[in-house]
Amino acid sequence: MQELSKQCFFVGLGNPGKKYEMTRHNIGFLVIQAFAQHLGMNLAQESKFKGIVAKKKLHNTEVHLLLPTTFMNESGQAVKRYMDFYKIPLTAMTVVVDDADLSFGTIRLRTQGSAGGHNGLKSIISHVGTPQFARLRMGIGRPDRENSQDDLAEYVLDNFSQNEMSHLATFLKQGASVLERLLTQEVAEAINIVNGNTLTSH
Repeated sequence: MQELSKQCFFVGLGNPGKKYEMTRHNIGFLVIQAFAQHLGMNLAQESKFKGIVAKKKLHNTEVHLLLPTTFMNESGQAVKRYMDFYKIPLTAMTVVVDDADLSFGTIRLRTQGSAGGHNGLKSIISHVGTPQFARLRMGIGRPDRENSQDDLAEYVLDNFSQNEMSHLATFLKQGASVLERLLTQEVAEAINIVNGNTLTSH
């Protein structure tokens, strides 16, 4: 009997539109775009899913990509629609998300976790009904000054700094290579390798 192919569903979090394109909050979008480009997948707007999507068979794995275009706070709407349509199990999903608690250039892979104050994750958890899904956390750091929550909200919606921009392509490539690893490896297996690497140590 032929082995059933595996499904991988990669969701990048961000806000749609030119204005937000190069903001820290959009690193999830940027990683998915880098991954799609690397593997020759064409992302296209699909209104019924409220998102930009791509689908391709790679390594005997059915790969699905989704960038919700609902704005961050409603990301869960697009995720739920897409999963329901393609009958994708929660175990196949990895969400790529910016994380202010990790310094810029740090990547962490997790099998599950709380929303940690992130509105995109909150929305997904609320729509799928559980926090038990993998996430690839891309560190964006925090503002240097003593910050209130207002400062952080401003910081994540700010464009990357000049210094960050000089390392961004490498950082996105590292994020995309983690997703590529997940095509052939389970998240739990990949964690040990992925979480040992940091951009700043290269």
